[in-house]
Amino acid sequence: MSDQIINKVMINWNKVAEDSYLRSIEAISGVEEIVFDHAVTFFVGENGSGKSTLLEAIAVAFGFNPEGGTKNYLFSTYDSHSPLHEAIRFSRGMRNAGWGYFYRAESFYNAATKEEEYGRAPGGQSQFYHKQSHGESLLTLVQKTFRANGMYLMDEPEAALSPQRQLTLLIELNRLAKAGAQFIIATHSPILTGLPDAQILDFDSGKIHPCSYEETDCYRVTNMFLQHREQIMKQLLKE
Repeated sequence: MSDQIINKVMINWNKVAEDSYLRSIEAISGVEEIVFDHAVTFFVGENGSGKSTLLEAIAVAFGFNPEGGTKNYLFSTYDSHSPLHEAIRFSRGMRNAGWGYFYRAESFYNAATKEEEYGRAPGGQSQFYHKQSHGESLLTLVQKTFRANGMYLMDEPEAALSPQRQLTLLIELNRLAKAGAQFIIATHSPILTGLPDAQILDFDSGKIHPCSYEETDCYRVTNMFLQHREQIMKQLLKE
């Protein structure tokens, strides 16, 4: 067994209502355990395939706020998370997370606002993310607050980043993973998923399953477009 912070996620489907929409998500319905045997795991798959639903459930079950932040963030602007976290338990490694963060691209504005509010409290400090672009603030978050031996869950971090900045994030992921951090990341990025030695779990074509980098749709579609751009444009845009 690997010695990650989270070695395995187990789902007790007896705790999920029979009429719950969660049972209609093909990638995860009926899946009882998911093993994490690498420092970095990517969730890949089409929109609506269940990546964010599972990532969010893992984050909430681990103790993070559903809208993001550290375990100390306590706020809610819109209660939209599923009850899947109630059915999740963990098999943990020998190491405990010394720090952690749940990053959600769609709600990071809210987390950044709360971070500034916490920073105004006595003894507090803030990175003032609102004074930066979304992409700049994400990299500031990773470079200045992510630590070795931490547990980090990220939902579509590439949404805020240019291709060049995705490469910067990839370097940071590699650096932190080598220092003992663990990442679970839902992404569509063919750049981030190219990280060597990462585990890739595919949410398309049936139950969640491991796949290689070259088997991911984000790689195959991007590669096909770059290799055959003119032909594809003619086909897609023909009158």
